[in-house]
Amino acid sequence: MTTQPPSSAPTGFSVPVIDLSPYTAGDDPARDDPARERVAREIDAACSSVGFMQIVGHGIDDAVIEGLAGAIDDFFALPPETKNGYRVAGANRGYSPPKSETLSLSLGVESAGRMNDFFEAFNVGVEARSFPDLALDEADYGINLWPYLPDFRPRIDAYFAEASRVARTLTRAFADALGVPPEVFTGMTGHSIDVLRLNNYALPPGPVTLDGELTGMGEHTDFGLVTVLWADRVAGLQVLSADGVWHDVHPVEGGLLVNLGDLTARLTGDRWMSTLHRVRPPIVDGGIVRRRSAAFFHDGDVDAIVATLPDLPGADLSAYDPITVRDHIAAKLAGSRQGRANTGAVREAARVLAAAQQESR
Repeated sequence: MTTQPPSSAPTGFSVPVIDLSPYTAGDDPARDDPARERVAREIDAACSSVGFMQIVGHGIDDAVIEGLAGAIDDFFALPPETKNGYRVAGANRGYSPPKSETLSLSLGVESAGRMNDFFEAFNVGVEARSFPDLALDEADYGINLWPYLPDFRPRIDAYFAEASRVARTLTRAFADALGVPPEVFTGMTGHSIDVLRLNNYALPPGPVTLDGELTGMGEHTDFGLVTVLWADRVAGLQVLSADGVWHDVHPVEGGLLVNLGDLTARLTGDRWMSTLHRVRPPIVDGGIVRRRSAAFFHDGDVDAIVATLPDLPGADLSAYDPITVRDHIAAKLAGSRQGRANTGAVREAARVLAAAQQESR
């Protein structure tokens, strides 16, 4: 079979592959451990140039990932009327059916023809009641709805715990890479809004005629600190490089994709990139093939104020005003879920529009 690339971008672009095992294997080594110093340098280079990386040596057992994939299959195989019973109004939890979101609007960019995204999703996450000693509002977190499926929750819980561990390991490595104390990240993630989103690209299998507007998931940046993504090894994911060209990303076997979110870009004053990405329908021999993914979003404490680190080399201190995690996420969700363009994402929107002009040439 031949795969039709969804982009005409030149070859030569790649997402760096980084072995995280010095941070995940055995006891926590000293900060000046040479292996960890090497990983930190690789992370800094990837975050400064691409904003995406692929990690191996993450320590998640194959059985846990197989359980996740099976849970995804079980849920999305349910009849539409059953899945729609798990919709949650106004919260980043539960089921989102196909064409119910427009992620480009989270950047303030309206897609041509106002076409919503052709994916369906199911979200679970940390709840306010997970922190009984804190006066947290359920409206900031959401309440999970668990489907009546055999062993669904245990399989999701097992992966959620592992993805959470990986995300926190990454932020420790981020601190080393930036040369800042680990408390820069741990101090804003004690009651982090962490969400796991299961994605199913819901176009029906079979022949399809592409009209240029068919979108699996529209252009967007992720909201929080870091995203850990498991995905099928199926074409479709694209990232936007600094020169305004979209590039295909193919997951390596056994690896996880990692990308930075807006809050890390704010924290580093754009020394590190919150990279725009999208999903195009995967086409094989002229027909749609199925694609699955699971994105773990590590977004930070709802009440944390995110401001650019003042003494960080390479940071643009004028790029962003301080903002709370709550206000930032609310503005992004209002775009993707409620159709209200996010007027605060000026820098990201400009990059999307420039890339669209380049594609149209």
